[in-house]
Amino acid sequence: MPTHTASGDDDTDCKKAKCIALTFDDGPAMPETSTLLTYLARYKARATFFTVGQNVAAHPDLVRAASRAGMEIGNHSYSHPDLTKLTPEQVASQLNRTSAAIEAATTGRTPTLFRPPYGAINATVRGATRLSPVLWDVDTEDWKYRDADKVARTVIDKARRNDVVLMHDIHPTSVAAIPRILRTLTARGYHFVTVSHLRATL
Repeated sequence: MPTHTASGDDDTDCKKAKCIALTFDDGPAMPETSTLLTYLARYKARATFFTVGQNVAAHPDLVRAASRAGMEIGNHSYSHPDLTKLTPEQVASQLNRTSAAIEAATTGRTPTLFRPPYGAINATVRGATRLSPVLWDVDTEDWKYRDADKVARTVIDKARRNDVVLMHDIHPTSVAAIPRILRTLTARGYHFVTVSHLRATL
């Protein structure tokens, strides 16, 4: 289990610096999320994890480790349904149960962001929560292409300043792409920040 602890807040000013927000959906997963945290720590990179509540309940230690390492923990529903097909009460339940699991795992850090599964969102979903929705600019389609090289190339070729990149930390191939992404984009002067940090400094 990674025990990396982030030193203080991120003071990157994305108005001046080239920032990118890597986001990872559907975890936490063992051992993938653990390996990913090790890679991110090596580059002092921050990222946002949109976690599925039932996985948070299964692996609270991974969520705690991610939070301690300066990662942002977002809400990705409890069991990954299409929220637009649910009643407002069901949407609220999906998100509230996940937030409660995250809060329990991180000892009191309540998520402020959610990513609707499949990116499916409508007025009902928006109205059922106070969480702020987060979609993405670059979709690696890493669930379809289980190929670390292809995933790395997609991010390196497509990601632009202030983009939010969608990946999944449940696929070993996606995690395997991360060292190359971090190495290449760091060399190009990019800083890896959380979504909330990106939004706050733009």
